Amino acid sequence: MNRPLDTLQQHLDERPVRMDHSPLKAALADVVAIPVTPFAEDGAIDTATHRALMRRLLDGGVRTVTPNGNTGEFYALTPDERRLVTELTVEEAAGRATVLVGVGHDVPTAVAAAEHAAEAGAAMVMVHQPVHPYIAQEGWVDYHRSIAEAVPQLGVVPYIRSPRLAGERLAELADACPNVVGVKYAVPDAARFAAFARDAGLERFVWIAGLAELYAPSYFATGATGFTSGLVNVAPGVSLDMLEALRAGDYVAAMKVWERIRRFEELRAEEQSADNVTVVKEALSALGLCRRDVRAPSRVLPEARRAEVAGLISEWSL
Repeated sequence: MNRPLDTLQQHLDERPVRMDHSPLKAALADVVAIPVTPFAEDGAIDTATHRALMRRLLDGGVRTVTPNGNTGEFYALTPDERRLVTELTVEEAAGRATVLVGVGHDVPTAVAAAEHAAEAGAAMVMVHQPVHPYIAQEGWVDYHRSIAEAVPQLGVVPYIRSPRLAGERLAELADACPNVVGVKYAVPDAARFAAFARDAGLERFVWIAGLAELYAPSYFATGATGFTSGLVNVAPGVSLDMLEALRAGDYVAAMKVWERIRRFEELRAEEQSADNVTVVKEALSALGLCRRDVRAPSRVLPEARRAEVAGLISEWSL
């Protein structure tokens, strides 16, 4: 029996709108820069320097940026500061780069930040790994679903740092929320990544190597097509050289870049990444681009390490 036209139209109107996520996926299959948040002498965000550093990234060829990432000291910023960083980034990136805003904390805070990102003009949000000490896999799905459903117009990228999460849970989330388009995977285990990606759906998502250049070659070999970078703040061309080699499947060339930046990244990773941000800001300070200041619980590098960082970047001919 044929439906009445008005009932048929109502049914069509109620169908979920299928968005074309291909531009968002293309933006994630790239160097995903995590900009630092520079501080002025009084401890406030240095907005002029923030804009200058963003322009340097864009002029260097970076096309995807994540304000409020961990290298941006997400957990040391106030809610107002995180909103400011989002707005500054969107303004500078307009027409030049895709903005993927970091959100997190409790569900209402994360949802409010995601909604603000949408209002500011961002294209996507990256959901930080929940820091709650008691995380059930079902609860992980619920947490991300609450955020993704609040901003159906934005792409959503979960940031996965826990080896306990099963790939099937990510697939379950995406079944409910088709705007989950990519994954920042940051478990330091290439074999686990390969299995997780295939359990979740290798072709379903864009897989981003979330542990930056040191892990990018091994993760690209098993399915990643993008990688995050804090080093890119210092040397955009170095990170883009690695991406070019990896896209071409030239692992010899990629590993030559790896060898150049190995010690720099090892310094960032020491003591469970205690100096992840500090080393990057020290390098920027050595170049005269921003102050070395970081907020607790990070620390400024001791003098000997400052000299080592300066020596390393001097070899990069920046």
